[in-house]
Amino acid sequence: MLDSLIVPLFVTTDLPPGADLAEFGALLTETARALDHDGVSYEAFLAGKVFWLDRPGTARQAPDAGAEQRFAALLGYLAASGPGHTTRGVVADVRRAISTAVTGRYGDAGVPPAVFAIRDRDVRERTPDAALYVDTRDAVPDLVTVTRPYL
Repeated sequence: MLDSLIVPLFVTTDLPPGADLAEFGALLTETARALDHDGVSYEAFLAGKVFWLDRPGTARQAPDAGAEQRFAALLGYLAASGPGHTTRGVVADVRRAISTAVTGRYGDAGVPPAVFAIRDRDVRERTPDAALYVDTRDAVPDLVTVTRPYL
């Protein structure tokens, strides 16, 4: 079995009008495939659910999708391969990678995506039922295996 660290993760950012939630999820999960720490790269696997974080009251009245940015979020688990990783280090590495990818795809929203570790319990309790499942395709099988019990 592969040495790995599992980190419950929360990611949120502004997306431009008309952005596709599934595309956003795929961008996050594929970005997390290979991370880098001080010039040393390592494999990772990100699995979770993406959803819109709409303002209170918008559930009753749909926001004008063409008018303003919307908050999107992912709650899930990041598995990082190899020994010696710390939660702080892995989160910093994935934050850097996600910030670069989101800015490259959607442009500079003025604030980088928020990426931080959370409690496992928060992933389970705060993920909306209607959220869309996403994961890193064709990831290292051992990373997928160690993450499955958390999903």
